[in-house]
Amino acid sequence: MSELHYLTATELADLIKTRQVSAVEVLQAHLDRIEQVNPTVNAIVTLVAERALEAAKAADAAIGAGEPVGPLHGVPVAHKDLVDTAGIRTTYGSPMFADNVPDQDDVIVGRLRAAGAVTVGKTNTPEFGTGSHTVNEVFGATRNPYDLSKSAGGSSGGAAVALATGMVPLADGSDMGGSLRNPASFCNVVGLRPTPGRVPNPSDTAAWYTLGVSGPMARTVEDVTLMFGAIAGFDRRSPYSIKEVFAPEPEQGVAGLRVAWSPDLGGLPVDSRTAAVTATAPGVFERLGAHVEEVQPDLSGAEDAFRTYRAWYYLLAHGNKSGLGPNTAWNVEQGRQVTGVDLARAEVARSGLYQRMAAFFDTYDVLIAPVSQVPPFPIEYPHVSEINGQKLPDYLSWMRSAYWISVLHSPAASVPAGFTEDGLPVGVQIVGRPFEDARVLRVARAFEQATQVGLRRPPL
Repeated sequence: MSELHYLTATELADLIKTRQVSAVEVLQAHLDRIEQVNPTVNAIVTLVAERALEAAKAADAAIGAGEPVGPLHGVPVAHKDLVDTAGIRTTYGSPMFADNVPDQDDVIVGRLRAAGAVTVGKTNTPEFGTGSHTVNEVFGATRNPYDLSKSAGGSSGGAAVALATGMVPLADGSDMGGSLRNPASFCNVVGLRPTPGRVPNPSDTAAWYTLGVSGPMARTVEDVTLMFGAIAGFDRRSPYSIKEVFAPEPEQGVAGLRVAWSPDLGGLPVDSRTAAVTATAPGVFERLGAHVEEVQPDLSGAEDAFRTYRAWYYLLAHGNKSGLGPNTAWNVEQGRQVTGVDLARAEVARSGLYQRMAAFFDTYDVLIAPVSQVPPFPIEYPHVSEINGQKLPDYLSWMRSAYWISVLHSPAASVPAGFTEDGLPVGVQIVGRPFEDARVLRVARAFEQATQVGLRRPPL
């Protein structure tokens, strides 16, 4: 039991329920790990050890009393510092909210608690989750555990690093333009961007906005699936919340499935190191019995649609705030320039894209592609400015391989695919038909089991 902190959530939940180990022992193992490695990587920015200990004691008491327990009973979890946690500081990575303590939980937090999970703290994020590089003025930068001189990705970078280093077995993330998938790829863990509406995000100001979603992160697909079952489900406060109850598909492999492989999603620049790793994925699926075909999907319109809707959202969400950091302020300014004509054009573009991809998925069961166009980059860089010598126009452009997928209304999983020659993690993205989250997870599980890449731990 000396490696409790690297057991899976599925294993820990079973051990706790069968009283082979106590929830307090499990928590203490993770608190010890946090004390050991967090000062080096800066992933967990608010720790609530005493509160967690009380929750773990209560979890053990419930087991002892024979009470019914949830699927995550006694399992430690960390929450992204963008989601509200009642009684626990939530800064959104912004100096304006450095001392903010919400009085209620966001939906995802409440559902994890109802499933029995024990909250240990909050994970680092850039200001308001803006960008795929986890650094802010409140807590500083989160470092990649596989190379401390590199970025952990973002905006769920703190979550990904906490998972990779064994500080928690489960963490929640969020994803608008890759904020969950990118750090999973950078840190050799698993993340699922669900179909919008699977995990509801009630809002008083942007209730119909579908680009931003919340989702599960873990070290294994099995744990992501377990966590997803706890957080997915209908909520009438969200107008596009899905009523269908999520149920995982049986683990029957991928033999016979039609897999579309796109090395660059239609001509995007991809760093040669990343390309070398992701190019191994088609062979894995072929060995598993899938029918693989290289494709160039027509994602025209995704760029304009994503940027227009994102800009509109940033103005809506942050336009009345002062003292914003440069990335958030830039997005707000882009929003001020959006017109009704722009929104109409974006809606037409996204509608056409949705119908083309519906036809695409009549032919293929899943699409696989790189998650990120680059491997983890130097931590002192504000963002990636060029790929393969090609200059990029702004801080968003290097994330196109992720945010083009965001526009599709599709579930997409980031799964470890391999390492560059200098030891940096690279993930592959598995994209499915809208609403077929279970199929995506089944394919991701088969890939994970075939490669075993996710078992490689950081050298801390």
